Amino acid sequence: MSVNIRDKIGKLNTVQRKKVEDRAATLIAEEMSLRDLRKARKLTQARVAKTLGITQDSVSRLEKRSDLLLSTLRKTVKAMGGDVRIVAEFPDRAPVVLSELSEDDPPRKTSRKHAHAQTQNSLRYRRRAALRGQPQ
Repeated sequence: MSVNIRDKIGKLNTVQRKKVEDRAATLIAEEMSLRDLRKARKLTQARVAKTLGITQDSVSRLEKRSDLLLSTLRKTVKAMGGDVRIVAEFPDRAPVVLSELSEDDPPRKTSRKHAHAQTQNSLRYRRRAALRGQPQ
């Protein structure tokens, strides 16, 4: 005889049922599609489209895509009021938030040695361009 999950949950007391429902909501919230996220934020495709400056059907197509540029994902989530963080997970260490993938992340400071080398390369390029009579 098979067991129906609804029957099982129906036999739980109110406190147990609430715990199961809360845990289910937490698990569902941990992974969402862009469409699910938009709906959870109680936003329409038209409203997101207006914020992004695109059409409603473009938002619909965007939500169906499985491969997005980070910049597109970032703009879409920002239009919903959020921010995107990329986390790398490895089996042998704690998760790592990747930096410098966001427009908001300041570039890392370069060492003086590296900065000096970049300046020297730029100066060499300008000198060679000037000798050839090319615009700099």
